[in-house]
Amino acid sequence: MRPNALLDAAAGLLHRVLAFEQPADRAVQAFFREHPALGARERQTLADTTYRVLRHLDMLRHLAGADGPGRDRRLAVLGWQGSEGLLQSALSADERDGLAASRAAAAVAPPAQWRYHLPAWIATPLQQQLGDEFAAWATSVDGPAPLDLRVNSEKSDRRTVLAALAEEGVAAAPTRYSPLGIRVEGKPSLGRSALVESGVIEVQDEGSQLLALLTGARRGEMVADFCAGAGGKTLALGAQMRNTGRLYAVDVSGHRLARLAPRLERSGLANVHPMQIAHERDERLDRLAGKLDRVLVDAPCTGLGTLRRHPDLKWRQTAADVAALGLTQRAILAAAARLVKPGGHLVYATCSPLAAENEAVAGEFDAVQAGRFTRVSALAALQRARIDDAASLVSGADLRLWTHRHGTDGFFAAIWRRH
Repeated sequence: MRPNALLDAAAGLLHRVLAFEQPADRAVQAFFREHPALGARERQTLADTTYRVLRHLDMLRHLAGADGPGRDRRLAVLGWQGSEGLLQSALSADERDGLAASRAAAAVAPPAQWRYHLPAWIATPLQQQLGDEFAAWATSVDGPAPLDLRVNSEKSDRRTVLAALAEEGVAAAPTRYSPLGIRVEGKPSLGRSALVESGVIEVQDEGSQLLALLTGARRGEMVADFCAGAGGKTLALGAQMRNTGRLYAVDVSGHRLARLAPRLERSGLANVHPMQIAHERDERLDRLAGKLDRVLVDAPCTGLGTLRRHPDLKWRQTAADVAALGLTQRAILAAAARLVKPGGHLVYATCSPLAAENEAVAGEFDAVQAGRFTRVSALAALQRARIDDAASLVSGADLRLWTHRHGTDGFFAAIWRRH
C-alpha cells in the first residue's frame, strides 16, 4: 500500500475506534476483515498506531487541534508507530511542519493532567490507594502487555512446551509466579502453531492463571465459573480438576460461551458444561443451589487492570460506571453464594485496581453474610498451589496483583468458606 493510502487507512481506523461504539480490539479486527489486502506489517503499523493514540488520547487530541475534517489524520500522524521514512513521504510540507512543532511541544514536561494520561475518576482514587507508588503504576500500564501462555497440564508440561517453542523459533521463559505460565518475547504469531492447534497451550495472562490456581479446584469436585465469558479460566480450572467432576461455565452471553466451544474441543476436557443464563437469578441455577464445592465469580468490572491491553477502557467509562457496576457485582456475588455447599469455597475476583470494586464489595459481603461465610487466607491457597513468592501477591487476606509490582494484569480476589 502506498504511504499516503496507509496513513489514510490509519485515520479511517482511528475514526471507527474513537467513536467508542465497541471495544477497540473488536473494531480493529473488524477493520482488518474489511481490508483483507493489508499485509502483516501494515496491519501491525495500523494496530500499534491506534493503541498509541488511545494510550495518550488526552494529549494527542490537544496537539491535533480543533475537531472536524482532518483531525483523525492528524491523530494518526501524531501517534504513528510505523516507518518514519514512510510517514514523512506521506505528508505535505505543512503537515511535516505541524508534526515537528507538535513533537517539540510534547517533549516539554507535560501539564499535570497529561502526565499519566488518565482521567481524574481513575487517577484520584488510585493516588489515594497507592501513594508514592502511583507514578510507577501509571507508567507500568502505559504500554503494551507481554504475551503469556498457559500450559494445558492435561496434555504437557512447561519444560516440554518451552523446548517445543524453541524449535519453532519462539523465544520464551517461565513466568515468575505461575507454575504453568510461559512469557514469550516479542510478538510472534502463534495462531497456526501446532501447540495452539492441539490445545497444549492457551494465551492467558499470568495474573489470570494465578486467579484460577487460587480457586483450588480438585479432582471430582463440582465447580462453577460463574462469569465464564470465553472460558480462559474455565479451561484452567478443568485441567486442575484433571478432567473429572463437573465444571459449569456460566454466563449470560451465548456469544461469549460460543467462543469457548473450539477452545474446549482443543483442550481435550470433557468435564466442562456450558450454561447460559438470563440473569443471576435465573431459575436454572436453582438445581445447583447448595451443591457446589467451589464457585469462582470473576465479576464484570471496569477492567482497568488490563489497561495495557485495552487502553480505550479509560476513555469509554466514567465514575458513574463504577457505581453501576458495584450494584451488579454485589448482586452477582450474592447469587453465586447460593450455589456453595457447606464447607465449600467462594471466590470473588475482578481485573480492576479500584477499591470500590474490590475491598468495598468484599467488605459488604462480609457484613451481610456474617455467620454463613468466613473470609479465608489467599496466601494459604496460593501456597497450596505451589506459587513461588506467594506472600508478595497478597494484601491482608486477599490476592492483590499490581502491574508495576508483579508484571501481570491487575487482579483482586477474596475467598470465603461457607459454614
